Amino acid sequence: MKKSVLYLLLSCTLLAACEDNILETVPYGQSTSSQFWRNGDDAVAAANAMYEPLVNHDFYGHAEHTFDIPSDDQYRAGDHGEDQAIESFTFDAGNPQLYYSWRHKYEVISRANAVLINVPEISMDQNLKNRTLGEAHFLRGFMYWRFLVIYGGVPLILEEDALANEYNKERASMEEMQAQIAADLLAAAELLPENHDADNVGRAHKGSARGLLAKLYLYQEDFANAIEYGQQVLNGPYPLAENFSDNFRVETQNNPEMLFAIQSLQGWRENNHVIYTTPRPWGGWDFHEPVQDLIDEFEEGDPRLDYTVYQPGDMVDLGGDRGATPYTEDLSSTGYHFRKYSSWRPQGGLNMSHNNPILRTADVYLIVAEAKIRSGLNGDAELNAVRERSGRTPLTNATMEDLIHERRVERAGENQRHQDLIRWDKAGLVDIVALYQKDLGPLKPPRNFERPKHYLFAIPQREIDLSNGVLTQNPGY
Repeated sequence: MKKSVLYLLLSCTLLAACEDNILETVPYGQSTSSQFWRNGDDAVAAANAMYEPLVNHDFYGHAEHTFDIPSDDQYRAGDHGEDQAIESFTFDAGNPQLYYSWRHKYEVISRANAVLINVPEISMDQNLKNRTLGEAHFLRGFMYWRFLVIYGGVPLILEEDALANEYNKERASMEEMQAQIAADLLAAAELLPENHDADNVGRAHKGSARGLLAKLYLYQEDFANAIEYGQQVLNGPYPLAENFSDNFRVETQNNPEMLFAIQSLQGWRENNHVIYTTPRPWGGWDFHEPVQDLIDEFEEGDPRLDYTVYQPGDMVDLGGDRGATPYTEDLSSTGYHFRKYSSWRPQGGLNMSHNNPILRTADVYLIVAEAKIRSGLNGDAELNAVRERSGRTPLTNATMEDLIHERRVERAGENQRHQDLIRWDKAGLVDIVALYQKDLGPLKPPRNFERPKHYLFAIPQREIDLSNGVLTQNPGY
């Protein structure tokens, strides 16, 4: 799928005004012509184009990851002044990081709407048509999911809005957002295949949709549905990789555990997050550095630590003439770098075919475990499946404290921690204000999290201005 999705892209004039704001977008339902939407090849090309913005520098290449830098796992590092305000909760609605990935989410949504409008009318193989429509529903649901957890309600732009050229809409409520995401993911789960052949690895499948549904329901505290859809993943062809590290090696990263990842391919469409998280002397830009508090969270002997972060004394094969090179404390402001996103080619240089993991079966095991524990059931089987994979002692009658620990060490650096803490704070399971007041050293001093204001980020002021005030701001900004 890497070449099929990352190479067969449609031109901006057909499917996308690539850098335009959603309010200025061409009405995609009206962009059909005798030269397109003719056959199955066109449908697949349109499906491939939906994935293309995801790897962009201002999306999952970097910007989307800045929404996790407030967490207690990492220091922002790098040289982006706007990131400092995000980390310290001093940002306002004019912060450019709030805007960068906003436009790309709507770009994916616009391309998905084009598929949902036009592909049903194409005469083509029905299984391929179902797959294409399922991908559109999944990616649209995924984009609105990210909007929901970052900003809350945003304008819901659906097929009928594209056909009517109606983009300047009021924000949907949280409940409307949740309902639309669920509808899209349920449709995706119905239409998509269980998995894909080797030529299409990386496309969304039933496990992708059901796994994200389980997460959506967990956030809504609908524990019964979280368990139901999570179990469908756990009972499906998506076993845990034999080794935790298999999820973060180029050679094995598209294993069945990887329910969805942003695909990257050297020389075609490259994931810049690899560069952002790598030491500068090794070819990177030195952002997102783990802090000691995260290192201390790992149990003694947990092998996940070794494959999650680079630590002083580690020997790293940089390839080419450099070969095995020691990782030293002075490579980082904190003394550590995330390892999950970096690898090197045998001839030297960063391997830019390194994917960006979004959803793994391990995550779903922990979703089901949490839903069971919080609804008074026993979540040991699911929690221990994740622990035992990494040689950890199984737990009996695991508690939420155990679950919170396991999520932190299993998914460290995977853009999850800040949202987890917000979710648990709302439920009274953690005190996020106290956690963020903790002094984590001179690089991560105490910060003032204001609830409920900081449960959501600010709506970008640029979007409010473009809407002529139709789009309203979150409270407190």
